Amino acid sequence: MYQNLRVIVIAPAYNESAKIGLAVSRVPKTIADEVLVIDDGSADNTATTAQAAGAKVISLGYLHGVGYALRTALSYARANKFDVAVIMAGNNKDEPREIPRLLDPIAADEADLVIGSRYLEGGSYGGDMPLYRKLATRLHPRLLSFTCRKELTESTNGFRAIRLSCLDDSRINLNQKWLDTYGLEIYLLYKMIALGYRHREVPCTKIYPPRRVGNTKMKPVVGWWDMLRPVVFLSLGLKS
Repeated sequence: MYQNLRVIVIAPAYNESAKIGLAVSRVPKTIADEVLVIDDGSADNTATTAQAAGAKVISLGYLHGVGYALRTALSYARANKFDVAVIMAGNNKDEPREIPRLLDPIAADEADLVIGSRYLEGGSYGGDMPLYRKLATRLHPRLLSFTCRKELTESTNGFRAIRLSCLDDSRINLNQKWLDTYGLEIYLLYKMIALGYRHREVPCTKIYPPRRVGNTKMKPVVGWWDMLRPVVFLSLGLKS
C-alpha cells in the first residue's frame, strides 16, 4: 500500500533470465503490494528467476508480444482490485526507486496517467543508447504532441503508472489484435489524452547496457512502425 493505493508493479519479460531477477528485487517492498512478471514465452529461466526474486509470474506459453503481455497483466490487476499499475522494463533499464515519482501525482489526485521522461530536467539516460533510438525517442513525442495538441517530451518510454479505474471507460479498447506488440502503450497514451484524462510527465532515469550485452529486442523498422501506427490510425480515425 502506498498512500492508500494498492499498487501492482508489472514487468513484461521475454528471455530476460540474466536481468529479470535484479529488476524484481530492486522494487521497494514498501511501495508495491505485488510484483507481476508476464513471461512472454521465454525459452530460458525467466519465469523461475522472477519467482525466486519474489514476483508472481504468469507464463503465456509462447511469444505473443509485449502489448498482449501488458493487456494480460492489466486484466489481472483490475480483476484483483489494484488501484494503480506501474509498468517497468523487465530488462532492468528502469530505476525502481523512482516509482514514487510516478505514483505521487496519482495519489494526490492530480493525474491519471504518469509517464517517466528521460528528457525532463532531472531525468537522464545512461549507457550505450543507440543513435536511431535517440532520434526516434525525440521525433515520436513531437509527432504525438502535434496530433494530440499537448506538449510531450516522452511517448515511447514504458516506465509509467496508470489509475486502473480509467480502463473501465468503454472508449478505451485494449482488446485489439493490432495492439499485441509495441503499440499498446502508445494507443493508451493517445486515447487518455484525447479523452481528457489527466496526464503528467516526471523525470526518470533510463539505463542502456553496452550493445555487446544486448539492450533491446525491438527491430528498428518493424518495431518503430508498431509504435507509430497508433498515432497514424487514431489521428486519421482509422481505428478507435
